[in-house]
Amino acid sequence: MPYSEITYLVDGPIATITLNRPHKLNAYTSVMGEELADAFWSADADDLVRAIIVTGAGRGFCAGADISAGASSFDTRSDTKAFGAAKLGGEVRRRGGFVGAIFNCRKPSIVAFNGAAVGVGLTLALPMDIKIASSSAKFGFIFTRRGLVPEAGSAWFLPRLVGMSQALRWCLTGRIFEAEEALRGGLVSEVVAPELLMTRAREIALEIAQETAPVSVAMARQMLWRFGAQDAPDELLKVDGGWAMQLGAGPDVAEGVQAFIEKRKPAFPGKVSADMPKGYPWWDD
Repeated sequence: MPYSEITYLVDGPIATITLNRPHKLNAYTSVMGEELADAFWSADADDLVRAIIVTGAGRGFCAGADISAGASSFDTRSDTKAFGAAKLGGEVRRRGGFVGAIFNCRKPSIVAFNGAAVGVGLTLALPMDIKIASSSAKFGFIFTRRGLVPEAGSAWFLPRLVGMSQALRWCLTGRIFEAEEALRGGLVSEVVAPELLMTRAREIALEIAQETAPVSVAMARQMLWRFGAQDAPDELLKVDGGWAMQLGAGPDVAEGVQAFIEKRKPAFPGKVSADMPKGYPWWDD
């Protein structure tokens, strides 16, 4: 699929997705959403890709929805195609849109907030796994200031990331806040100088690519996202021991242990395309 509003570049084990409407501060459109979903599907299917970095072109990450159509931008009953004509339509919706593509991806994702991320420009990143920010970045869950509600599943993701009290404060006030507040509140895990942002994102991605097993990473991120929100560990305890036994008898564990003994980097043979343990994906049962 050719992209017009993002770029997708694979360099070694890292896929970098860049929101690419810098003249509009990368304001979100439906085309961008579909392209983002397609890029995550592509990375998920490519065994050579071990981690995904997402950032924005120019001085902003994503300035929220493109409201160039004015007050009718969010009125789906109007004839105004405020967010652009969709390319993939039903296929994207059937698979959960970009939220489903990110959440179900078997590859870990790192978002590098290079500038302002507000509204959907922030909520689209919540399903991503590791979040770092430039010291110049700003954030805002501005929905209540536009007469809207939090979308893209953010009322589920945000409290799990930062706690209910912090989520309520940010969402109910709808105010813009700085990168240091995002760090204190747990929205991002690091704040770095603007010129070091992509270097740091790539360091994190390479650590994953060079030190960890692809199948283990895929399982760990799904287990944490899906079981971490449950009230008790009962359902997890029914399955995690079996998965540990399956992987423990496989070649990845043998390689991981041998690499540790020999003090070298591991070369894990397992591939997410063919070697996910029995019972995955358990949520489709």
